[in-house]
Amino acid sequence: MMKLKFQSDLAYQRQAIDSVVDIFKGQTVKQSEFTVSYGEDAGMIQTGLGIGNFLELNENEILKNVQEIQARNGLPRSEFLDGMNFTVEMETGTGKTYVYLRTIYELNKKYGFTKFVVVVPSVAIREGVYKSLQITEEHFNELYNNQPLEYFIYDSEKLDRVRNFATATTIQVMIINIDAFRKSFVDPEKENKANVIHRPNDRLNGYKPIEFIQETNPIVIIDEPQSVDTTPKSKEAIRSLNPLCTLRYSATHVDTYDMGYGVDAVDAYSEGVGARIAVMSIR
Repeated sequence: MMKLKFQSDLAYQRQAIDSVVDIFKGQTVKQSEFTVSYGEDAGMIQTGLGIGNFLELNENEILKNVQEIQARNGLPRSEFLDGMNFTVEMETGTGKTYVYLRTIYELNKKYGFTKFVVVVPSVAIREGVYKSLQITEEHFNELYNNQPLEYFIYDSEKLDRVRNFATATTIQVMIINIDAFRKSFVDPEKENKANVIHRPNDRLNGYKPIEFIQETNPIVIIDEPQSVDTTPKSKEAIRSLNPLCTLRYSATHVDTYDMGYGVDAVDAYSEGVGARIAVMSIR
């Protein structure tokens, strides 16, 4: 049986990981707790404890960290934060998915963050991310001393997974297609036109699935943001997740927000990585 081997010491990947982790330099290991209703027993509503990410740093402290990261990476200096949106530019073929998956482990190891949502533009990329989590599982177990990490694809017919996402104490990674939560509503009479994630659900004691996600204050990772949140509706959908921060990974960003790290085509070529095109002449 063929077994994939992953390199854990590529300098440019490590720099990309550290550039995100250092955004939160000074943060201590903390979590937030909240109450979750999960069913009824003998007419009594049962409740449990939900676990969420907690950020104790203020905006000025985050901005100072970002400026230090930009200075060491030779990037333009941000004079203010554009919300909590951060950009990582990585050329195709440089291991973008590996980098943000490993960043999840590092953020947990250093600060105790446990709730992550990976937003993707298509079913194909969604399945690709899921496959990447499968094939890197053993590699990351070796690197992070078998730190438990649970991952799943959001399915509107399996909403118990959303509740488990909110209550689990282990690292949770939910992979979701933007189309699964882009359609919201204001008029209650038009509930059937909204995604299931925005509708009250009897199995969740009348709560909307998205409310469980919002309570966790997840770190949102957008894979290929130029295809995910380029419309007002998509941006609104991302905000509806109530993210602690949003990390955008791509080779071709439309909106760069606060740039934290960048490896372009020239950098990738000099590193001997990245996708390449060979041109043959025809006679």
